[in-house]
Amino acid sequence: MHPVTADVDEDIPILGVKPQESAIPLTCKAGVVSNNGPNYKLTIEDVQVPTPGPNELLIRLNTTGICYSDIHYMLEDLDLPRMRDHGVRSPGHEGAGVVAALGPNVTNWKVGDRAGVKPTWDTCGKCELCWGDMECHCKGVIPTGLKVPGRYIVSPARYTSPIPDGVDDFSAGPIMCSGSTMYRSLKVSALQPGDFAVFTGAGGGVGHMGIQLAHAMGLRVIGIDTGKEKRSLCLTLGCEAFIDFSESASVIDDVLALTNGIGAHGVFVTASSSKAYADAPKMCRIGGKVMCVGMPPTGAAFVGGEPVEMILKGLSVVGTLTGSLRDTSRTLEFAARGLLKPLVEKCGLDNLPQAVERLRAGKVGGRIVVDFNA
Repeated sequence: MHPVTADVDEDIPILGVKPQESAIPLTCKAGVVSNNGPNYKLTIEDVQVPTPGPNELLIRLNTTGICYSDIHYMLEDLDLPRMRDHGVRSPGHEGAGVVAALGPNVTNWKVGDRAGVKPTWDTCGKCELCWGDMECHCKGVIPTGLKVPGRYIVSPARYTSPIPDGVDDFSAGPIMCSGSTMYRSLKVSALQPGDFAVFTGAGGGVGHMGIQLAHAMGLRVIGIDTGKEKRSLCLTLGCEAFIDFSESASVIDDVLALTNGIGAHGVFVTASSSKAYADAPKMCRIGGKVMCVGMPPTGAAFVGGEPVEMILKGLSVVGTLTGSLRDTSRTLEFAARGLLKPLVEKCGLDNLPQAVERLRAGKVGGRIVVDFNA
């Protein structure tokens, strides 16, 4: 999902689709991955602009957030299908833009409508999971940036997210992934107003949106991360306390001290470190929940503890994936009400490779968002 503006002179109309706002370019600039694996290479190249199918939209992206999952896809360190096996060269899965063209069967969208693309590109729409608000787990799911290219992108009209007024594209892009992912986890946790919610990796692209949503839901939020900038960010966004893990003698003891000595109702692990997952159960009170959000490389981390500890404390370990279509809409509503504002660092497409490396090195607070119109 890494191109948008077409810096080319060759514009042609796409045949077989409804009339467009303007001629559609033949090619556009994109981030292109090669040598997938630990030594992947990301370059900016010209790629072909796709043609929407009968039931699809062609979306001209204005922005896309950069997610660590994109780095996992390029590193190939998750137990998932490989993007290159599906002919995908451009990662990306959280974009916001406008509809540039319509497939001939599309009747509920029009050219110029604002539209967002999520980590889940499409699902079968015919199974219990799809009917029950868990379509992201559908066996027929097609992940954006993994099985379809994330670029000047086509999107199924039925599974494209409308972007409401009052939510700018720099906010809407990251909300498509990290915002809706955190909303999903908070919803599934069933925590109630006044409950303690701990976020590990609180200052990151996912965690900082979790803080805002949890605060808006009336939870008492404790952030765990490191550095003065992330401390200031987390406290500003709604944490009532912040623990710097690089300065703390015992993060677990600090969490217990902040939660009346008995632990948190829920620990949301948005970090992907093995220690964050290992420590999470020990931060919970009896009946507490460990919410697994961050995705470590396969085999790099484990969650849980001694079975007796888990049994005696009555703990639950719950994994949540990305948000459903409904979750995304609800999360956008929080943003439209002024209760969620992603912290973004903007970069032009030409600076994408450097921005990705900064994210890989853990040097980004909030979310990097590519501005295709820069």
